[in-house]
Amino acid sequence: MTTHPKRGSFRLQFFLGFLACAGLLAYAIYLQLHDGLEPCNLCIFQRFAFAALGIVFLLGALHGPRSRGARVGYGIGALIAAIAGIAIAGRHVWVQMQPPGFASCGAPLSFMRETMSTWDVVRKVMTATGNCGDIDWTFLGLSMPWWSLIWFVLLALWAGVAAFRRG
Repeated sequence: MTTHPKRGSFRLQFFLGFLACAGLLAYAIYLQLHDGLEPCNLCIFQRFAFAALGIVFLLGALHGPRSRGARVGYGIGALIAAIAGIAIAGRHVWVQMQPPGFASCGAPLSFMRETMSTWDVVRKVMTATGNCGDIDWTFLGLSMPWWSLIWFVLLALWAGVAAFRRG
């Protein structure tokens, strides 16, 4: 039994996308548990976006759709998750670029969940009012939100190439 080469290629590309998301989440958790870097509210939402993107990648890899329409559907799902991540990471980068004390994240997410509606929590976190402006970690001169933004863009492109190519 032979598999269609495009189908296998889609499966492999989406599985590699899943592994990238899982690796990024694992590294963030490692930094939190091993190095004591506590995530801010925008970091938590970026983790949710990476998890959502990873789930779409995993589902697409497991399904390995034969039809172009189904591949495009998975691509659209991945792009939606990646665009959400781009928006959140972009907001976080913006917060970090502001003068100290100008923008922050607000109360801890657990406290906000207990005292506010879901919509109010999302609105509050996205308007950043706590420690999101702090830069506690850098690699090659870029903070973690910058790297998240770069990875969301790369993974969006990766999903687009896998899902929207002809074949």
